[in-house]
Amino acid sequence: MAFSSSTSLEQKLASFDPNALGDAAGGVYGLPFTVEEAQMVIVPVPWEVTVSYRAGTAQAPAAIREASLQVDLYDPDIMDAWRLGLAMEDNDEQWAQESQDLRPRAAEYIAWLEAGQPNDQAAALGDVPAEVTRRGAALLEWLKQKTGAYLDAGKAVAVLGGDHSTPLGYIHALAERHQEFGILQIDAHCDLRPAYEGFQYSHASIMHNALQLPQVKKLVQVAIRDLCQQEADTIDQSGGRVVMFHHRFLRDDMYGKKSWKKQCGKIIAQLPQKVYLSFDIDGLDPKLCPDTGTPVPGGLEFEEALYLIRQVVRSGREIIGFDLNEVSPGDTEWNAIVGARLLYHLCNWMAVSQGRLKARTVNKSE
Repeated sequence: MAFSSSTSLEQKLASFDPNALGDAAGGVYGLPFTVEEAQMVIVPVPWEVTVSYRAGTAQAPAAIREASLQVDLYDPDIMDAWRLGLAMEDNDEQWAQESQDLRPRAAEYIAWLEAGQPNDQAAALGDVPAEVTRRGAALLEWLKQKTGAYLDAGKAVAVLGGDHSTPLGYIHALAERHQEFGILQIDAHCDLRPAYEGFQYSHASIMHNALQLPQVKKLVQVAIRDLCQQEADTIDQSGGRVVMFHHRFLRDDMYGKKSWKKQCGKIIAQLPQKVYLSFDIDGLDPKLCPDTGTPVPGGLEFEEALYLIRQVVRSGREIIGFDLNEVSPGDTEWNAIVGARLLYHLCNWMAVSQGRLKARTVNKSE
């Protein structure tokens, strides 16, 4: 994949009106930048084959792109954030079609498991896990190559799912370019199950799979509300490599008058200098994402999550990449509205951490 600098970029920066209505003919957020011109590229991955409860996340990239046209570009912490140069690739129609084709087969297989694996369907469904795993491995390789090419071209990269299995290829690309880094996971679930429901690249196995990479030195999980005993044992036996901040105990501290600022300090202290952010939107309170695949009561408020991200950046740590996933549009625009705004802020603060944008100075006493 080759990229060339565009002489029209400065002209676009000079002529673009950030106060105007979002232009549907433009790019994400109505911005005028092409992928070649952009400093930061959003790669959509419309894939949700292994979702085990409610589907719809494969439609998230398109829905978020549409909702982004209603997002005002002013950021009170970052002057002229829109000047970064942000662009989003078009959906890859091949992967979208594969997801659409494979999802019914996987759903039928999951229903068969839930029914106790009756013998009369065993022959027809027995090969489904292997088939899904083969395509999951191909998706991983495709995304690793795509995101790796952008990284080598000097661009920052964000992955937009799809379900939470989607960013694994990007994490592999980063592991080939960084000796070590940590993962900050905001999520209702631990996602530490090995080959959940027989699917190696399950949405419930993303962190189990990421931990197979030796470059991932630390996994810090925030807002967890649902996990199984096996996952709890994995954390206990990790020797400190995995640290979970269960939402119950975060709330206990809050009820005990411990500020969110202090709690964020404890979370951030567990992170190394380089951080990959994996943001499952069900880490938020489900009133903000009611149609996500597996909603769980509790969760972070929108500004609580953003405050944590800002504090990570203000600590001097670098966000080397991030994903946003499990945004299921549902029957209303609300989920995509929240997702589009969250995505914009995550892009801006990753850019600040990488020196591509500059945030206002914050006094230590604030």
